[in-house]
Amino acid sequence: MFWRGVLGYLPVNIVQGLVGLLTIVLFTRVLTPGQFGDYALGLSVMTLAHTAIFTWNEAAVGRFWAGESLRNGGADHAATVHRAWLGLLAVIPVAVLAAALWPMSPSLKLAVIAGLVSLVPRTFAKLGQERRRAAGEVGGSASLELIQTLGGFGFGAALAYAGFGGAAPLMGFGLASLVAVAVCARPELAKAKGGRYEPARLREHAAYGFPLAASLILTVVLSTTDRFLLAAFLDNAAVAVYHAGYSLSNRTLDVAFIWLGAAGAPAMVMALERGGREALASAAREQFSVMLLLTLPAAVGLALVARPLAELMIGPAMAAGAAQVTPLIALGGLLAGLNTYYFSEAFVLGRRSGLALWAMAVPAVANLGLNLALIPRFGIEGALWSTVISYALGVAVAIVMARKVMPLPVPWRVLGEALGAAAVMALVVSRIPDLGGLPELALKAATGGATYGAIVFALDAGRLRSRALAILQARRAGSAA
Repeated sequence: MFWRGVLGYLPVNIVQGLVGLLTIVLFTRVLTPGQFGDYALGLSVMTLAHTAIFTWNEAAVGRFWAGESLRNGGADHAATVHRAWLGLLAVIPVAVLAAALWPMSPSLKLAVIAGLVSLVPRTFAKLGQERRRAAGEVGGSASLELIQTLGGFGFGAALAYAGFGGAAPLMGFGLASLVAVAVCARPELAKAKGGRYEPARLREHAAYGFPLAASLILTVVLSTTDRFLLAAFLDNAAVAVYHAGYSLSNRTLDVAFIWLGAAGAPAMVMALERGGREALASAAREQFSVMLLLTLPAAVGLALVARPLAELMIGPAMAAGAAQVTPLIALGGLLAGLNTYYFSEAFVLGRRSGLALWAMAVPAVANLGLNLALIPRFGIEGALWSTVISYALGVAVAIVMARKVMPLPVPWRVLGEALGAAAVMALVVSRIPDLGGLPELALKAATGGATYGAIVFALDAGRLRSRALAILQARRAGSAA
């Protein structure tokens, strides 16, 4: 199931990666630094609201559908989830009113309200995605993601050129989600046909989902607190520079983690439910190996090409500052991704979501304290160090606490091979002269990728070479048949 998901989700994640980069290229040029700062803050508010209000219900779909689908086709489960979503929508008008009354600039207010309103279609589409992902319907889940990714960028770009400022990308998200809802509404509602809303089932979902959502809120707080504090202690232009560099680095890694997590999390749940802990250990070891071997060189590579990448991708007003942000955020993004998409999965698998809350509370509180102490003194540099230290602390806490629930293996040999290959890659790339712009970026990326790939292939690290050859042979045999 894992490899089917990896291959099935690959096209959509390539698109996500390209659109993520194009988003940075376009909006850092079309929007002023102040407007880009409005977008960054509006996006942070939208993400916090989504996580705080809706995520617990979506998490229940992802965790329970595999088992519940065997009972009357999951109709009772679907009916309960949909009823809960309708009830949660009542919070949105209250949040919009609060944003309208809050004392802030009109442009920022419009961005925040646009993000909140877009949650209405976006969260229903998310339920459909989670249900399809949990059921192993790779094509259906990927199609909804593609609609929202491409549509959000297209609508957002058009609205930005039309003069809607920092609200444009957020309005684009909402319009694209409406299209996704039009595609998935009928089949998803059909799943609930004949089903009963069951308060007891909802309580079970809430008992599982609330602590998990709370832990994710802390994750979002950890990743967004710095923006609000930069705005408070500095200004929106500083937020724009920080967010541009942060997005360039973190978004690139996040696409890879989301891709592998979309395939790996359902595979681990299925392995545990149907094969027990032994099957889970095998599936987890394979997933971690692939995840590490792909994301570690990406993080190192981003740090190595930060300056030419920023010069190429980010508008001139923000490029120099963003290049300084990228290397440390690449390290933080690597730690955050491994924690979210691997180590913290132990709490999901063990249905001990309450521990996930405590595991995230420590780094979130540490991040707030570090930002308050370091940003006034060091500015953006203080925010960078706060992020890296907090994410490292989060990984350590998750590993220790997971031992009480569902300890997941760490293939140390693969870790050593990946670190060694990345170190050689960094040494080779560091010898390439600074040519500037696209020539430097292309030469360093190609050389680094070839060096790392050759070492990993020669070592057969994580059995990637063996697995790739096996898949290729199976495809050839299928074609011959």
